[in-house]
Amino acid sequence: MSIQLSDHFSYGKLMKLTLPSVIMLVFTSLYSVVDGFFVSNYAGKAAFAAVNFIMPVLWVVGSIGFMLGTGGSALIAKTMGEGEHERANKIFSMVVYISIFAGVVLAAVGILLLRPIASLLGADGALLENSVRYGRIILLATPAYVLQFEFQCLFATANKPVLGLVITVAAGLTNTVLDALFVAVLPWGLEGAALATFIGQFVGGVLPILYFARKNGSLLKLGKLYFNGREFLQVCLNGSSEMLSNISASVVGMLYNFQLLKYLGEDGVSAYGVLMYLGMIFSAIFFGYTVGTAPVISFHFGKANRDELRSLKRKCLVIIAISSLLMFGLAIGLSEFLSYVFVGYDKALFELTVHAFYIYSLSFLFFGFTIFTSSFFTALNDGPVSAAISFLRTVVFQAGGILLFPLILKAEGIWWSIVISEALALFTSAVFLRIFKKKYQY
Repeated sequence: MSIQLSDHFSYGKLMKLTLPSVIMLVFTSLYSVVDGFFVSNYAGKAAFAAVNFIMPVLWVVGSIGFMLGTGGSALIAKTMGEGEHERANKIFSMVVYISIFAGVVLAAVGILLLRPIASLLGADGALLENSVRYGRIILLATPAYVLQFEFQCLFATANKPVLGLVITVAAGLTNTVLDALFVAVLPWGLEGAALATFIGQFVGGVLPILYFARKNGSLLKLGKLYFNGREFLQVCLNGSSEMLSNISASVVGMLYNFQLLKYLGEDGVSAYGVLMYLGMIFSAIFFGYTVGTAPVISFHFGKANRDELRSLKRKCLVIIAISSLLMFGLAIGLSEFLSYVFVGYDKALFELTVHAFYIYSLSFLFFGFTIFTSSFFTALNDGPVSAAISFLRTVVFQAGGILLFPLILKAEGIWWSIVISEALALFTSAVFLRIFKKKYQY
């Protein structure tokens, strides 16, 4: 029997519900990891530094997909919980069509501004040229990129997380196989890696359109053009924290690269890239978990089922705590192996990466709670609170830390800034959960 949003959820049922979403987002995060692996080992560390340098800039364009996906998911699931299934389908259609239009606009603007932004962040010479060559090809796929992020949220709301997983795995495998062909077999270097990602994103973004546009067995179907200003504003408010979180994380990544170029040069950017890859995968696990649980939370909130809401919050926090401990142990255990896989050809770079890994791994103990808390308030259709949590975590704590700590500890302060900022964000999340407990009765 399939799991329904209206069910009572045990720990086992929660894990079964969220596993497809977790795997789905992990596979999406592997795009950058696979690109980085092949570029580093077959195109060299200069090209590898360029990929890591420009990646945070490219992430910004995907933030609209997370905003519309999570915000739309929250409103759609709440509307279904209230029994208005026809209106839920209209909201779904509106979100998809707006995403396509937004993706086209973002692609054009991104290609136009890519070089001046990279230059402003400190890139010049070969680093600048390599970054622009890679980034412009990626940006051409922005409409599909936005849709892919969005559907990762909406497949769970449509009660088809397994189908979402299958499409995402297909997209990830497409990217991996083409990376091996274009970079390792054919001497296409950065352009080959970018083209592989381009094609993989089209698989992940276009196939869901074909599925939802026809009669299907899910809870949602793509219908006619529809727009409602009030509902669209609610979608944006609901998902504002996710958009802010992604944009802020991208800005923080740019600040990291700026500071690393200043204190450690291109080797610092390459070392941070390896840390970023593992951080992306671990973050994807938590984001996948929240994507899977958010429709359930929104549904029971819409039904005013406070007992189930309290049960869901308690069980989710326990799962997050256990997962955080496991990730920390795994990161410490894999630090030397992963560093060797990506940069083992350069002894000095390898030693720098391992050292940074040991410090950076401490952050894995904290950030899962903040990611869940922000998503929890989004699911409750309280976008402003969710946005406040994300803003404090990224703009205040992370950006502030990366600017302040190097002034005191030089290069060492760069690695410690993320750990301290995530600990502060965890404390802030606990405060918000306490403040709003009476209002939402969780």
